[in-house]
Amino acid sequence: MDHLDQLEQQSVYILREAFRHFERLCMLWSIGKDSTVLLWLARKAFFGHVPFPLVHIDTSYKLPEMIQYRDELAIKYKLHMVVGQNRAAIDAGRTFPITQKLPEGHPDKIDRTQCCGQLKTEALRATLQGTGERRRLNLTTGLYDLDPDREPYHGVIAGARADEEGSRSKERYFSPRDRNNAWDVGDQPPEFWNQFKTDFAPGTHVRVHPLLDWTELNIWEYIKRESIPTVSLYYNQGNGKRYRSLGCGPCQAPIESTSRNVDEIIEELRSGKLKSIAERSGRLQDGKHGLEELRRDGYM
Repeated sequence: MDHLDQLEQQSVYILREAFRHFERLCMLWSIGKDSTVLLWLARKAFFGHVPFPLVHIDTSYKLPEMIQYRDELAIKYKLHMVVGQNRAAIDAGRTFPITQKLPEGHPDKIDRTQCCGQLKTEALRATLQGTGERRRLNLTTGLYDLDPDREPYHGVIAGARADEEGSRSKERYFSPRDRNNAWDVGDQPPEFWNQFKTDFAPGTHVRVHPLLDWTELNIWEYIKRESIPTVSLYYNQGNGKRYRSLGCGPCQAPIESTSRNVDEIIEELRSGKLKSIAERSGRLQDGKHGLEELRRDGYM
């Protein structure tokens, strides 16, 4: 058994444990490489069927290729696809792209982190708790209809990896949140020798992280081995640039790279060319502590 087999088996075990312990379970799908590998693992864990909803938070600023890829894959795999948005903030123009041209000090001007707080954290909280509007993909029409299910999700599977960013290295496989989805880093259960706490009080919101021990290289090696379809944005299209991490269009930047396919990305990672460049360096909203602050408040 090689290292990818071991990682796969561990992740499949975590997914099955989550399904066994949480009646109201969902999985977050950002459309990126990590959560798409997670989707692939879920299909393996349950023999081609994903027995829980996939949730995507649409900020309305995702690149078109990402949304097209999401819907095509959801229809192909017959997924229970749920989309949530903070429509109030979007419709009112309370976003970084809309307000960035306002003068400094203007009361309506918001920065990237505040924008993420509204379009991602608040939208995610409302979608998971059922207090916000959910829309479900109609697999026949390809349109999103209003989802009558308003019950909260208590178990939430996410594709966080410990090596991706500092705050995520503090995570657990089963990580409890408070009733507002907030994360108390200092109050996490110990996990020794593959023993995981899963007997939380009824109604406890728990994040589940089956990819926690995977690395960026592992993800791409697995994508190659399994021939997993990925968004074309990850590859150089001839301009010497590609995206290493995907987010909102106005708040992400590509890296300098000539990698045009999975094999070339794997070689690039193995060569050490990117070892001094953070994987999320192109995510402009992260800043010095931006992501950890967002995650403490309930972000992915």
